[in-house]
Amino acid sequence: MKKLITLSLLLTFIYPANIYAEETKKPEVNAHGAIIMDYKTGRVLWGKNENEPMSMASTTKIMTAIVALENGNMDDMVTVSKLAAASPNVQMHLTPGEKIRLGDLMYALMYTSYNDAAVAISEHVGGSVENFCKMMTDKAKEIGAVNTLFETPSGLDKGDHHSTAYDLAIIAKYALDNEEFMSLISGSEKVVRTERREYYLVNKNRLLREFKGANGMKTGFTNKAGHCFVGTAKRDDMQLITVVLASGWGSKGREQKWVDTKRLMNYGFENYEYKEVIVKDDEAGKIEVYRSKNTNIPALYSEGLIIPVNKEELEIISVHEEIPESLKAPVVLGDKLGTAKVYLGDQLYTEISIIASEGAERHDLKTSLEKVISSWIGLSTWADVKVELPEF
Repeated sequence: MKKLITLSLLLTFIYPANIYAEETKKPEVNAHGAIIMDYKTGRVLWGKNENEPMSMASTTKIMTAIVALENGNMDDMVTVSKLAAASPNVQMHLTPGEKIRLGDLMYALMYTSYNDAAVAISEHVGGSVENFCKMMTDKAKEIGAVNTLFETPSGLDKGDHHSTAYDLAIIAKYALDNEEFMSLISGSEKVVRTERREYYLVNKNRLLREFKGANGMKTGFTNKAGHCFVGTAKRDDMQLITVVLASGWGSKGREQKWVDTKRLMNYGFENYEYKEVIVKDDEAGKIEVYRSKNTNIPALYSEGLIIPVNKEELEIISVHEEIPESLKAPVVLGDKLGTAKVYLGDQLYTEISIIASEGAERHDLKTSLEKVISSWIGLSTWADVKVELPEF
């Protein structure tokens, strides 16, 4: 009978005794919904009403850009419709029948958040605004932003158009993997032309100019949503994503979204660092194997684990390995033998499979006789022989 043993490895670190006398001070933000997410792992480092559905204004346009990049040809010429030209402010002031390159419209979308550009893009790529919004919602669900519904490509309030701080962080995380998208949002100014006129576009993302390491992403405001912002920044090997929804209204709210974002970014960069908790292919233990010439098999971690942790969490990371004390052959290379459970305090963070580093063929009287007889009668497998030997 198998006996399950649990090996517990507490990862401890030596610091002065009083260094954690006071818990790390949490960020103070005015935003009603907010989040800090680590890009590499997707771990939420801090949140405030992060799962509450809210209006998200022009942060919507992150997904507008993603769907257009993945489904459109940036060299296409877009003919502006009457519907697009009639979009509410903020406008590029495109005119019906005006022709403009799709790739140029993307800069107007992300730099200056023009609503007529958003509608023109959605009609060209999706065939209609409604179908394009369905594409946006479907894409959100596909990548894990399941509490998001897009009813406009611009972010203007309509019907049940909403997202959450968490979902917007998931969308931003996905966008960070798209090189075309990152190239699109990283510049400061752009001149685009149509057959009718020239447009001068300035990137409204102040974070790019005011915060070290900033590399994205999108502002937003409506009367319902208030001032919103999805921000991204990278310092050394850490890339953070922040979202603030409803940081305020009016000129005070416009400034507050930048204050909130910088506080969140500073909190993340100043308090978190990556810790390698498990190394892929390191040995988790040895398992005794019966009825085989290979009497024991090293059990290995199937994958590594690096997570961002703060100072308090460094003291409470633990890995609990659950593997059997022994097994009967046969064992196949790569077989799952057990599980490593990683905890932060008493909270389960994740589980990683523990696998066999090598195989172990069954070797006993029964299998030996099978091999001899199989060889003797020239059969490829004993399964073809209509004789059954007793279990020894």
